Amino acid sequence: MHIELAALVVDDYDEAIGFFVDALGFDLVEDSPSTTNDGRPKRWVVVRPPGAATGLLLARADGDEQAKTVGNQLAGRVGFFLRVDDFAAAYERMREAGVTFHGEPRHEPYGSVVVFEDVAGNKWDLLGPRP
Repeated sequence: MHIELAALVVDDYDEAIGFFVDALGFDLVEDSPSTTNDGRPKRWVVVRPPGAATGLLLARADGDEQAKTVGNQLAGRVGFFLRVDDFAAAYERMREAGVTFHGEPRHEPYGSVVVFEDVAGNKWDLLGPRP
């Protein structure tokens, strides 16, 4: 058993795809036309880190209530954790791509870490290999 997807509410599909694919290096797994429960057009967009089993469903906000959650899905807390094999290379690639970081990388018992924001403003930890 594993978690297949987690939904991330975004303002714009293409902007979110660009961030996750270009800045973070995720794979675009699926981008298919779909419809809402009441028949309006939407897209089924899934991105996933290379080789990962779990992906993100990029869900465009539909209505005022969902739009309020964009960038604040976890009430300002770090709620997503991206572990990488080469922390320095990932950090540099993301920095060059314009990713917003909160502070400088630091070393913790669980590995190197720095907080960054995704395209919507949600906070993530970029984590290096476990010591």
